[in-house]
Amino acid sequence: MSIHLTSQKILKEWTDYNNHMNVAYYVLIFDIYGAEKLMDIFNMGEQSAKTTKKSTMVVESHISYNQEVKQGDEVDVNLIYFDHDKKRLQYKLEMVHKEKKYLASTIEILALYVDLGQRKVAEFEEEKLKIMNDYIQKNKDKFKNDDLKFSSKLKK
Repeated sequence: MSIHLTSQKILKEWTDYNNHMNVAYYVLIFDIYGAEKLMDIFNMGEQSAKTTKKSTMVVESHISYNQEVKQGDEVDVNLIYFDHDKKRLQYKLEMVHKEKKYLASTIEILALYVDLGQRKVAEFEEEKLKIMNDYIQKNKDKFKNDDLKFSSKLKK
């Protein structure tokens, strides 16, 4: 099980001389089309950065490239795991070929919550903790917690 965040078509400019999507664009799709959608759900995305001067910054990631995708292919970006502590987010996304249903890639992220005014790590406000905890409670049966790299870095 997973939580669908978005679908994206692979553009010609994202492909390389091997006639498949270049590695850099996997990260682009995960970040812009997956993580940004997730951060909006938690009120920590672009709007939060502009209005509250609080946002998230990725500090570690682990990506796997399981099977290639090519120009014109469409992929689904799904959330397969999410957790947090007082200052950190841990989430894992998958990219699945929309038509053929194969796993193309995964990325696991460890991010910090940051006060952009001070450029320092901050603790989540109570309302953000509630949003995240409610989201986890509602979706925990859809999460896969196997093969996670960053769980030991959360301080619970």
